Order: sequence, then C-alpha cells, then structure tokens
Amino acid sequence: MAEPIIEVENLEKRYGNFEAIRGLSFTIYQGEIFGLLGPNGAGKSTTLEIIETLREKTSGTVQVCGYDLDANTAAIKKLIGVQLQSSGYYPGLNLTQLLNLFAGLYNTTVDPMEILAMVNLEEKAKAKVKELSGGQRQRFSIATTLVNRPKVIFLDEPTTGLDPQARRSLWELIRTIRAAGTTVVITTHYMDEAEYLCDRIAIMDQGKLIALDTPDTLIDQLLEKGFERKKDVKAATLEDVFISLTGHGLESDH
Repeated sequence: MAEPIIEVENLEKRYGNFEAIRGLSFTIYQGEIFGLLGPNGAGKSTTLEIIETLREKTSGTVQVCGYDLDANTAAIKKLIGVQLQSSGYYPGLNLTQLLNLFAGLYNTTVDPMEILAMVNLEEKAKAKVKELSGGQRQRFSIATTLVNRPKVIFLDEPTTGLDPQARRSLWELIRTIRAAGTTVVITTHYMDEAEYLCDRIAIMDQGKLIALDTPDTLIDQLLEKGFERKKDVKAATLEDVFISLTGHGLESDH
C-alpha cells in the first residue's frame, strides 16, 4: 500500500465561538488524486489553507511528507505546490519570466520551456497572463505549482468558469501530473469532475467529515439504500451522493 503523504488528526479551527473545522481526521496517500468536497462554507478552503501553512489551526495535528506542521513549516513549504489565482501575477512579465521569478523565490532554477511543455503552453512563452484564454490561464496556474518539483500540489476549484473542452483538457493534465508521481489534492463543486479524477474523496459539511471513500463505493452505498434516480440511464451519480449526504442543492459556479 502507498505511503501516507498527508495525515490530519482531530483538526479544529475556531473563530471565537464559531467552529469552522470540527475534529477533522483523514489520510492522503502518495500518488493519489484526492478530492475534498463540500458545500460552500463546509470548511474545505480553511482545511487546505492550514495544510498549506497559510492559516493557523486551533488544535489537532497535521503531517505533510513526514514533517509536523508545527515544528517544520519551512520544510513543508519546500515540498508542496499551491495554485495561485491570476491576480497574483506581475502583469508586466511574460510566462517565461514569471516561471523564473517563482524559481528564484524557491531558490532553485528551472527550464521554463520544459514546464510550459508539460502544460501545452510552449507557444505562449512570451505572452503575458492577461493575453491567455481562461483554460490557458488555468494551465499556467498549475504550471507554477510545479516549479519547486513538489511532492504534492493543491488545486482549489481549478476548472471553475471553463468551457467543457477546456475542463476536459485540464483533467488530462492533472492525470498526467499524477502519473509523473505527484500527489494531487483538489477541491471542486463539479461532481462529474470529482468522479472522473479522484481516487478517493472526502465530503465535508459544517466543518465535519461525513464521508470518505472511492467515488464508486460511495455511489454503491447510496444505491444499497434504495436510491433511484428518475429519468436517467445511470442509477446514481456522485452528485446524488453529495446532495444526499449534505442535504443541500449545488450552487452554480457560473
């Protein structure tokens, strides 16, 4: 069995009397695509930001690549890649210059063209981010997570707002990155995306973990309860699991 790469035990985050995360525990294994799902306000982003060393936890333990979050924050930062929003880029620099800039921040050197080739953006090497299409921007955003050759990358809703073709293209890129040995942690509101990409998913609601398994297993468990989906060829989808567990409708991302 694969080695654990992220271990979260009894994680809690409170803001005054409000409990954003309540006793959260899960393990992510090396080489998997792991999905963290939940309705808005479930605590997904807070959880990821804690693991990414961007937000302080209230209590509990987090280990990343064998390093304890409290004792080895600097070591963890060197081993992870975090997707940036496009607003985080210097508008005057082209893609090659931006990748070299990020490499400098990590005190390393990279071949920008090699990284751009991984995400099919070689022809845009001299372009600025504002000149890219939505799908190209997202691919470049993922490219920046690879600069420090991370063990694990975090992608927060990477396909939101993309057309179906661009979404599918990004799915294949994520699979390629995993095939190269990098663990991928993803959040998404698209249940078809989670079902297609993720080896396992954790579903959160109101700061708590309410399900953790493979998409197929979760769908089978729902069917065993007698669920029937009306006017659809397939008996159930991961979206049905999500809605059944959280009790909320899905909000549009468009």
